Amino acid sequence: MKMTVKPYDLDTGGKTVAVLNLQDALELGVYSLDRVVIEAESGSVTAVINTSERFVRPGEIGIFDEIKEKLGVRTGQQVEVSARRPLKSKEYIRRKIEGIELTGEEIREIIRDVVERNLNDLELTAFIMALHLKGLSMGESTSLIEAMVETGDIMTFGDVVCDKHSVGGVPGDKTSLLVVPVIASLGLLIPKTSSRAITSPAGTADRAEMLMPVELGLEEIEEVTRKTNGCLVWGGALDLAPADDLLIQIEHPLGVDPLLLASILSKKKSVGATHVVIDIPTGSDAKIKTPEKAHRLADQFVNIGKKLDLNIQCGITLGEQPIGHCIGPALEAREALKAISSSESSDLKEKVTSLCGILLSLVGKAHSREEGRLMAQKALEQKKADAKLREIIAAQGGDPDVDPDDIAVGSHVTRIYAESPGIVRWIDNPSLVRIATAAGCPRDTGAGVRLYKKMGTMVQEGDVLMEIFAEKSHKLQQAERIARESAMMGVIDRWENHMLLQFVG
Repeated sequence: MKMTVKPYDLDTGGKTVAVLNLQDALELGVYSLDRVVIEAESGSVTAVINTSERFVRPGEIGIFDEIKEKLGVRTGQQVEVSARRPLKSKEYIRRKIEGIELTGEEIREIIRDVVERNLNDLELTAFIMALHLKGLSMGESTSLIEAMVETGDIMTFGDVVCDKHSVGGVPGDKTSLLVVPVIASLGLLIPKTSSRAITSPAGTADRAEMLMPVELGLEEIEEVTRKTNGCLVWGGALDLAPADDLLIQIEHPLGVDPLLLASILSKKKSVGATHVVIDIPTGSDAKIKTPEKAHRLADQFVNIGKKLDLNIQCGITLGEQPIGHCIGPALEAREALKAISSSESSDLKEKVTSLCGILLSLVGKAHSREEGRLMAQKALEQKKADAKLREIIAAQGGDPDVDPDDIAVGSHVTRIYAESPGIVRWIDNPSLVRIATAAGCPRDTGAGVRLYKKMGTMVQEGDVLMEIFAEKSHKLQQAERIARESAMMGVIDRWENHMLLQFVG
């Protein structure tokens, strides 16, 4: 059916949405939330339709920013609109709901329809929940990852390309800001693409953006990596495994994560990684609650990696408290800069050197993890990693002479004090995340929390437990209220050692 374009200046959040007059919709045989294909001279796009008797006249199609940009159409232009063909992938999703194992081609069909926006949110939700409830076989997981990689761009750097990833769940994880320059300073390639925060106070891309631009294109990433051996960029600006980003939008509101392995490994394959270390933080407040579950997940990573020609080893690490002392984009970037240029030891450096040790032994640069750890420690002590980070910052368009104090933090600050003496027995990570989020993280980059006491440290009555930073006074008040109402720390008058950091692969 030939129709006349009527554009509206409205962003629909990345979804392709169009409006048809009810009369035209009935003629096409479609209803609200069905899909139509809109064809113009420049190409075609599949859109979710809404219907109205007044918003558009018969013969018109209302489109929003996403479709307007994809097709490059203007007011009054003619387009061809047709009902979308029946989808095989809907039948395959029903098969998975019934517990039937899917073939590689069936999974590819589903992922192609995900990327082409042929499936609506209800259908995507059904797919995610089927995976969550029925699980994925080894064959399904491998096919899913391959399909996610095939439907996006792929980078190629060489025979040995390093990468590091954390399954997440622990606030303040700024380790990538140090791991990348350490590995790059030792002569290995490590193009690190990262995500922005979704439910956490800061993602690696948010932290890195405090130091340099992170929205680089593929050619820019390749140029920076070949020049410096590494990069720290936002993967959302790229078309790497695009199905992953679309499915994550469904996973997070549901609070499920059946695509954890597929999400991580598809991105690693897309950037051309050959050797990967996976950090699996473990603890009562982390994503992975017990060492037993962590070991099972590590085995899955290693075994699926072999099928994908990825060399993977995992570090099972303590996830009971934040990494370092700061939470929030600017505060974490400050802490990372101070750590990489300082000779002082810290739990952040301990974790960084241990992860680097695994990676260096994995690629054969070191004979053992311990030798690799010492190599990484030496790169930090001799300031090679600091020089490399600044080289990467410059190559990505940032100021290589940036000082930690140059990074602005929120001007509204309050302190939380200890009400009794003792020793910090536990830290409630979810409470810290709520406080940092209430203060404005991650949108307000200067917001966040600085911890003064961590597990195992002595506390006297009146000692500062933490500082809360905000860019707006009303957000500081809200964060302070949450802090005073929350049991953020357990301060008791006896000591038990819970500081063990265990690495296995």
